[in-house]
Amino acid sequence: MLASLTLLRDRIPSPPAYPFTVPIIQSLDTLEFSKNRLTFFTGENGSGKSTLLEAIALSYGLSLDGGNRNFAFQSDTPSDDTYPLSRALRLSFRPVRSGEGFFFRAETLFNLATKIDELDLTRGYGDQSLHTRSHGEAFFTVLDHKFRRSGLFLLDEPEAALSPQRQLSFVILLHDTLREYPDAQFIISTHSPILLATPNAQILSFDQNQIHAIPYEETPAYQITRRVMLDHRSFINDLLRPEPTLFPDPSDH
Repeated sequence: MLASLTLLRDRIPSPPAYPFTVPIIQSLDTLEFSKNRLTFFTGENGSGKSTLLEAIALSYGLSLDGGNRNFAFQSDTPSDDTYPLSRALRLSFRPVRSGEGFFFRAETLFNLATKIDELDLTRGYGDQSLHTRSHGEAFFTVLDHKFRRSGLFLLDEPEAALSPQRQLSFVILLHDTLREYPDAQFIISTHSPILLATPNAQILSFDQNQIHAIPYEETPAYQITRRVMLDHRSFINDLLRPEPTLFPDPSDH
């Protein structure tokens, strides 16, 4: 199980280039992960949560396009911006590193589906090409067939193609897997107030240019959704005014 990661500053190029210029990376030292084995990265677009998740995946030996450690893609080249960061991370495990795992990246699911077909691995994904399924069905097929076991599972915005009902099904999957497999661990980047509500989760905010733990009720995803649901008409009407007063500034969190 991944216990912590540390940014090795002697491996940062001089002068620093992207992604070391991202404020959240600049402030990174050592990041501890919860013993509950479920961690959410949340924060505004561009805050650096996906960048760090991708670097963890690369450092662990997974492909940027997704899959387990046996997948390799032409896009996995050392010129990728995330590679310098992955080489500057030291991952620490408790008690040992198993090597099992899977990286699920919403924006590259098409590439993963194509590779599965090329390698004739559809038997492990419901005996059907992911390309023959709807986008949401393909998403959940991967989650349902590859995440019910031991391993380190990294997911970047898995809610992107999931309906609210499917998101609730994924919450059940998370709960069941963590209960049945003591060596399963999930680190998930998300904006979903549904996923963030999963019990016993460590929620790490990437806002305010520093990674910090926050309770569910303080996440912008929850606060904005709650305000819309409580009185959607007045909230949206105020939002559409020339100078809205109800829309929260992410920097306030």
